[in-house]
Amino acid sequence: MFWLLGSLSGVRWPDAILALVVVLAGFMVIFAFSRALDTFTFGDEVSTTLGVPVTLVRIILLLTCALVTAVMVSIIGAVGFVGLVIPHVTRMLCGPGHRRSIPLTFLIGSHFMILADVVSRTLITHQVLPIGVVTALVGAPAFVVLLYRSREKNV
Repeated sequence: MFWLLGSLSGVRWPDAILALVVVLAGFMVIFAFSRALDTFTFGDEVSTTLGVPVTLVRIILLLTCALVTAVMVSIIGAVGFVGLVIPHVTRMLCGPGHRRSIPLTFLIGSHFMILADVVSRTLITHQVLPIGVVTALVGAPAFVVLLYRSREKNV
């Protein structure tokens, strides 16, 4: 069940330190490429014209995200909807620029996980819900709203 819904209840200090180091390193790499990510909005040709090595940047970012994801899933298990909903909420708050949205996404995502952990530990007395249950209860309706809004814009 741990691997399916995730839980912070079994995380110990060595795990937390490993997670902190990996997340901070991943953040620095991703933030370093935030301007390149802004150019990706206009397509590969424009990015290349602006001097961005598109293939190299994509490989570096893909490997970074895969490493951070692998470490976090190995520590807390799979937690759904955080990576889908939080970046969209951040974009609504600060706009499309990656130099603002990347740090804000990390902050909002981490605070959301702390809040979800508190709710998962206090919702039912003497029992800890998997954190994935709490994130799904919030994330699924939020994702439906996001889909509905994007559909309205495209119609």
